[in-house]
Amino acid sequence: MVLQNEYIGGVTWGFMGVRGTWANADAETSMELMKATTAANWTAIAFSAVQATPQSTVIPYRENPTVTDEEIHWAIRKAKQLDLKVCLKPIVNCADGTWRAHINFFDKDVPCEPKWSDWFRSYTAFILHYAVIAEQSGCEMFCIGCELVMSDRRAEQWRALIDEVRKVYSGILTYNCDKYQEDNVTWWDALDVITSSGYYPLQDWEAQLDRIEAVVKQHNKPFFFMEAGCPSRIGSAAVPNDWTLKGDPSSREQERFYEEMFRSCEGRDWVQGFMLWDWPAHLYPIESAPENDDYCMYGKSAAVTIRQYYQSKTIMNPKENPNE
Repeated sequence: MVLQNEYIGGVTWGFMGVRGTWANADAETSMELMKATTAANWTAIAFSAVQATPQSTVIPYRENPTVTDEEIHWAIRKAKQLDLKVCLKPIVNCADGTWRAHINFFDKDVPCEPKWSDWFRSYTAFILHYAVIAEQSGCEMFCIGCELVMSDRRAEQWRALIDEVRKVYSGILTYNCDKYQEDNVTWWDALDVITSSGYYPLQDWEAQLDRIEAVVKQHNKPFFFMEAGCPSRIGSAAVPNDWTLKGDPSSREQERFYEEMFRSCEGRDWVQGFMLWDWPAHLYPIESAPENDDYCMYGKSAAVTIRQYYQSKTIMNPKENPNE
């Protein structure tokens, strides 16, 4: 299965949700508002399992805080009811707060040390579990990993994982590489779509798009940004990946980022869309939006920019309708 020639006007939903926070009235309202506010036609339903440290080799995805299978099925059904196409996106995080990009082991297996082979065995079980759910529930796309930078060099193990996933899932497969890593992944040929995290500084989009374009042309694969976004706080447009940056809330800062990102990507016909970051399962009250400085766009000026841009890409102009 390949990605059709369509624009992905997507928003990531549910991340940081923990067990018991989905499949309720608040979560239902959140997804409905996401669709109505942004005019999205896709969503990435994202959730995490948590290993203890970057050197742990066990991913306890059946335990707290990971949302339950029932909650995941609920979220997929709700998205389908809203006429959203779905990318299921399981993510691994570290309980000690270390960013997942730093999960790493010795290149060669060493006795009495944690090993890549042990980690990939657990990671494969984790991913296959949710690939089966994606197949059962009719998800159009499945993301096999997110920003696991130190593992990107393990091409043989990633290829083996992809082979196993294809045995249980028949939809579109992708991997969400981290920003600046698009040209470091050597196994894009095994996947259907190239995706990455678009947290590029406001002033650097053109240069980074030039670099990514070479990767896309080399592999001749569809491409979109599986993540992209910016906190609504002063200074964030220059470092949109830094969620810890200190600064006053600023809806305009976030809006400026989206304006420049969309403007830069508009001239690149190979950019097939975005899964914007992000929209939580439990929203803040809309009256507190001016004080909210996170990535969510709810109640902020960026939401208008997003909606207008997505509508311009996904709603056909009647004059262009070939049947008329």
